[in-house]
Order: sequence, then structure tokens, then C-alpha cells
Amino acid sequence: MAGARITRVVVRQPKLRYRLHRDFVERLERQTVRAVERRAKYLLMELSSGDRLLMHLGMSGSFHYYKSSRLEAHDHVIFEMSNGFIVAFNDPRRFGFMLLLAPADHATHRSLTRLGPEPLSQTFDAASLAKALARRKTSLKMALSDQRVVGGLGNIYVVEALHRARLSPNRAASTLVTANGTPRPALFDLVQAIRDVLREAIRRQYRAGDDNPFRVYDREGERCPRRGCPGTIRRIVQGGRSTYYCPACQR
Repeated sequence: MAGARITRVVVRQPKLRYRLHRDFVERLERQTVRAVERRAKYLLMELSSGDRLLMHLGMSGSFHYYKSSRLEAHDHVIFEMSNGFIVAFNDPRRFGFMLLLAPADHATHRSLTRLGPEPLSQTFDAASLAKALARRKTSLKMALSDQRVVGGLGNIYVVEALHRARLSPNRAASTLVTANGTPRPALFDLVQAIRDVLREAIRRQYRAGDDNPFRVYDREGERCPRRGCPGTIRRIVQGGRSTYYCPACQR
């Protein structure tokens, strides 16, 4: 889409998580896409008008592109591009959303102002994570799931990273930080585990519907995959989301 002009927008379902703006089509058609970027779990499309389209995939959203006019069920918003591509936003559960931001709202929109550092960026390290966790009395799992702590880290990858780092999801987040506010050794391991899990996921390009590629997520009752560990994967619920961990090796 970057560099191409949006020649036509077709809205087949205006009510996603939020209803599309009344002038959604009018503000998008005939605009050139200057860039498409990501910030945490959000996609940002910069338009020649100065507007930005803020998008979130929700639980089941995805983008498909075609060279013909064939569409699939749950293709709710369709972008016809000047380069011949047809790009469709598909979302069976309709938890995703699209919001148009005027130039004055780019830096102040509530979805973007309180995000933590990107987990694969240079600004994310043990020192920055220690600062974010120092006074948190919540569990480690819930702290890492907070987008203000780490921007873009989702439930599955928190679970996987905690297992790699041998840390219990029930552990108090602040216990990984010394009284002076410096990171304990386990926090360095956690930062590395988060990076490794995400890089592996990007490399393997996990897709919904694939066979379970994860070490512990959705493996309740199975033996822990860590060599020499006699533990069994357990499932608990934290913050309304499933957590999977090994009580034998995660402390």
C-alpha cells in the first residue's frame, strides 16, 4: 500500500469494535499512502492529507491482498489501490478497529500516549524494565501484559518468555528489582527471553490455525519441555487470560 493511491474504499460492515467514522470513505479515497508503520499492537497508515489511520487487529483480524475482485466472508473494509492491489481487512469476531486521526491528534491520542518501549528496540533493556516494575505489587505476568510496561507484548509471548526465563507468572513483579532500583540477574534473563521468543515468532511467521508451535502455551497436562524437568504444565487464569507454566522449574 505504501506509495500507492487509494482509489476506492468499500465498507461492507461499518461496525467493528467501534463504528467507522461517518466520513471514513471520503477522507480515505484519493489519498496517497505515504507510509505504513507499527507501534506496539497498532498499525498506522500515514496519508497525504496529513490524517493517519489507526488500526488494531483485535483477536481475529488480518489483512489480505488480492489482484482480483474476489472477496472472502468477513472482509469488512476493502481498499482498492492504484497499483492494482485490493487490500481487505478481515475480522470474523469484529474486535479490531479503524480510527482516523487528524494531524493534531497524532501525538495525543489515548491509544498511543502511554505505551511502553518496543520489546525489540534499544530502549528496552533490564534497566528500563526494572524502573517499570520497581513499585508494582501485581504479578509478573500481569505486569508484563500491561502495555504501559512493554508495548506490544501479548499474552502468549509473555507466557513463553516466562517459561524460558524460569520465572513464575505468580511471582511479584517487584521482586526482580533490588531495593536500590537496579535489576536482579533474573531480569536480564527475562529481557533476553522476551527478545528470543519474539524473534523466533517473527522468523517462523506463526499463523492462526497452525499446529501448536509453543513450548507451554495451550499445553495443559503435558510434560514440561525443559530437559530434565519432571514438571507438568499447569493452566491458571490471570486477568481473564489463560496462563500456562511449569510449577517445578518456574520460580
